[in-house]
Amino acid sequence: MKDNTKIKGAVFDMDGLMVDTEKLYLRYWKEAAADFGYDMQNEHVYAIRSLARKYSIPKLKSFFGEDFPTEDVRTRRTELINAHIDKYGIDVKKGLFELLDFLRAHGIKLAVATATPRERALRCLERIGSRDYFDAVICGDMIESGKPDPDIYLTAARELGLPPEQCVAFEDSPNGIRAAYSAGCHAIMIPDMTPPDEETAPLLSAVYDDLAQAVAYFEGRV
Repeated sequence: MKDNTKIKGAVFDMDGLMVDTEKLYLRYWKEAAADFGYDMQNEHVYAIRSLARKYSIPKLKSFFGEDFPTEDVRTRRTELINAHIDKYGIDVKKGLFELLDFLRAHGIKLAVATATPRERALRCLERIGSRDYFDAVICGDMIESGKPDPDIYLTAARELGLPPEQCVAFEDSPNGIRAAYSAGCHAIMIPDMTPPDEETAPLLSAVYDDLAQAVAYFEGRV
């Protein structure tokens, strides 16, 4: 991908990137699994971050056995997260609105590409006041093959009316980065729970500590 490619679109992951919810997934995956008698550890949760169900289910069963009740545990996890959010709200990641305002001011088309189901994703975006920034919201239940496959980013670019190489993709997880890179987007990582690993690093166009810092990537590209 040429470094001087003009950027006309930006696609955002949601959990762990725009909203500080990955810590909730980490906590409540483990609590939900414990409710069913399973000792889930941090590394198990990290392994399924942003994965589509067709990938996360066999991975969880590889960790805990074929009898692991993935959907029951997932349902319990969702109940626990929803109760937490209802009580405490959702924390927005540093620099989100600074970056969104910058991109909108420069005429960049914006989309969301999240593994989260559409109803829950839209509710989250509305709750933090970001929904109106986005021209398209593509969710895990709207596509056949989720992350780390590229479909969600290809769909987002198509909804924006742009080729993927004119889009930046913001991600916090390795599986999301793989999806964005495979689609042909400029893959930018804002690490949340884990830094880029040796497999992820070569796929990245840039890494920043927070979203506000990512404004620098657009200098000379918009």
